[in-house]
Amino acid sequence: MTPDQNTTPSPENFIASFFKMESAGGILLFFAAVLAIIFANTGLEPFYQLLLSTPVEVRVGALEIAKPLLLWINDGLMAIFFFLVGLELKRELIEGELSDKRNIILPGIGAVGGMLIPALIYVYFNHDNPQAIQGWAIPAATDIAFALGVLTLLGSRVPASIKVFLTSLAIFDDIGAILIIAFFYTDNLSFTSLMVVACCVPILILLNRKNITSNSPYILIGVIMWIATLKSGVHATLAGVLLAMFIPMYSKQDPKISPVKIMEHDLHPIVAFFVLPVFAFANAGLNLTGVGMEQIAHSVPVGIALGLFFGKQIGIFGLCGLAIKMGWVSLPKGMSWASLYGTAALCGIGFTMSLFIGSLAFEGSGVTLFDDRLGIILGSLASGIVGYLVLNKSLPKTEKT
Repeated sequence: MTPDQNTTPSPENFIASFFKMESAGGILLFFAAVLAIIFANTGLEPFYQLLLSTPVEVRVGALEIAKPLLLWINDGLMAIFFFLVGLELKRELIEGELSDKRNIILPGIGAVGGMLIPALIYVYFNHDNPQAIQGWAIPAATDIAFALGVLTLLGSRVPASIKVFLTSLAIFDDIGAILIIAFFYTDNLSFTSLMVVACCVPILILLNRKNITSNSPYILIGVIMWIATLKSGVHATLAGVLLAMFIPMYSKQDPKISPVKIMEHDLHPIVAFFVLPVFAFANAGLNLTGVGMEQIAHSVPVGIALGLFFGKQIGIFGLCGLAIKMGWVSLPKGMSWASLYGTAALCGIGFTMSLFIGSLAFEGSGVTLFDDRLGIILGSLASGIVGYLVLNKSLPKTEKT
């Protein structure tokens, strides 16, 4: 066999091909979570905890930000994630799937059920515990990276209508999560810091009106706004969403240039292959030593796991089915009732956003992070398996050539 006949891919080609895969981000996220669990349950556990608790301090004059590395990841890196979410929301609302009302009614209805029912299930199990009840929003979230990652495992058999439905529903889900964080996980407000945030907004409006397309002024104002939001008591990641709303959609000088799309394109690999895996590694480290039925049957993980697994299925499939039967909307072309159910089950994967909300809900409370992470992992794993199996069974088989 001549060298040019050798079809064995080189390591460089394999890596390049991997990162081009739609499911690459979800796969990397999964391995980061598994690695965290390995670290937390082996002799590496002390080093894992030491790494996350490493103090990191930034001081400029009287301004000081001192946090352990874990909080820099959750408050800092995740602000970049939320900035990307904000860019995607703006693009979708202006010219994407959410700009067409016909595409948003059914996933919008599904998103309402997919947030409400899981939260109610969690509240049912934890209503009598004033500390545990703070985690009511944890099972309401969907992890779009993981869900789409599982969906891409089914290849070309997945019709565009399912991808549009899942993506649109996840966008509504992100909007709901953003509002929940803003209104329910904010305390000890500093009005001085909020005034700084308020002063940043007119500057961003001016930059947008002047159609400034350079990234530098937006990044500068965004950093100031992030610091002020961090100090205000409102969660700092919301500064990322707010900043994204002021990035110009198109340049007036050259309508072919879209700052939103350019920034979204540049940030997507950074978020998918760095920000989210680092977040997963820092937050998914479950120490399983001595775990028994008492821990597994605790109301917090039970409420989260059942909320993600049953709540998402009941809420999304139930409300969408009701809307279709009532004649308000029709089942999208290419979707069957079985594939709608499988997609609803897939939405029970709540990993990243659920972990994030859990870190806010139980920060400084008597409920250990172990409780919510156990429920998140169990509920997400079960949802992913059931969603994949149902879709694999219900979608048409590819013809063999």
